[in-house]
Amino acid sequence: MIIVTQAYPRAGLIGNPSDGYHGKTIAFAFTNFRAEVTLYESPELEILPNMRDHSVFPHIGGLVDDVRLYGYYGGVRLLKATVKRFHDYCTGRGIALHDRNFTIRYRSSIPHMVGLAGSSAIITAGLRALMTFYGVEIDAPDQAGLILSVETDELGISAGLQDRVAQVYQGLVFMDFDRRHMQSTGRGMYVPMPPGLLPPLYIAYRRTLSEGSEVVHNDLRVRFNGGDAAVLDAVRYWAELTDRVRSLLLDGRGSEIGPLLNANFDRRAALLRISRGNLEMVAAARSVGASAKFTGSGGAVVGTCSGDAMFAALENVMRPLGIDVIRPDIAPALEGAT
Repeated sequence: MIIVTQAYPRAGLIGNPSDGYHGKTIAFAFTNFRAEVTLYESPELEILPNMRDHSVFPHIGGLVDDVRLYGYYGGVRLLKATVKRFHDYCTGRGIALHDRNFTIRYRSSIPHMVGLAGSSAIITAGLRALMTFYGVEIDAPDQAGLILSVETDELGISAGLQDRVAQVYQGLVFMDFDRRHMQSTGRGMYVPMPPGLLPPLYIAYRRTLSEGSEVVHNDLRVRFNGGDAAVLDAVRYWAELTDRVRSLLLDGRGSEIGPLLNANFDRRAALLRISRGNLEMVAAARSVGASAKFTGSGGAVVGTCSGDAMFAALENVMRPLGIDVIRPDIAPALEGAT
């Protein structure tokens, strides 16, 4: 039996980065790229490396180029940690696993480290493959929490639930990470929304702006835990923006959300250091009338784009800067993910 599973990148439409700080967000998964995991039974348990995991280079420049493209860590650690946390989850709940072994490998077309949740997509696809191989059912909220624990508990990466919820549920999802609710239930409140409510959107990304989310969130986490008034006010502000965007979408007024997306980014820029390249990308998008905010931690932006003429204008201003622009194809919501 050969098992092949996929997971898709996500874009934080509004509210991020408040998802890690008991805020609210809306995000969607899209199918323009994907992470894919293949798993099949074998005599021994083996995790096969991908091209981003190799350690042999033609020369020193090749090593440097590889580090610039993929960073210092590949995907094998993600799958290894996923297998370990899956085992822990099942053991802790008295779920018996059969004793057959497997070989597992991954591949991904998701642009690396540009805020599209490529790492959590590999973990999500890996978890889906393991669930299928072992015949284990895990409900969607628990899947999201398990995927997050792979990164936070096993690998020490600062992250929030938004990426994992969007990738598990797919489609378009409203998320409320209310502190009291999470303390009592261990999960947020997740409400799928019809993707057809969205206005025309674009996503733009530049691979040379890659920066891991842990770099951004570590400083924010310290300030949040220390009760920094500016951070606490920003989290409340982003949550309010999320509620307003949700109301506009539900009222059929999605074309009006652009200024709120801009406001989300502008408060972030007032609170955190934003690199010149990222500021340049946002400014370029706004120069043609599109709205722009980060999809995640930087390197990619999402915004509203009203029509073919504006999209063509986006391409014209972005291309000379080495920035790719796409129209996201929203991933279908998974049945039963409630």
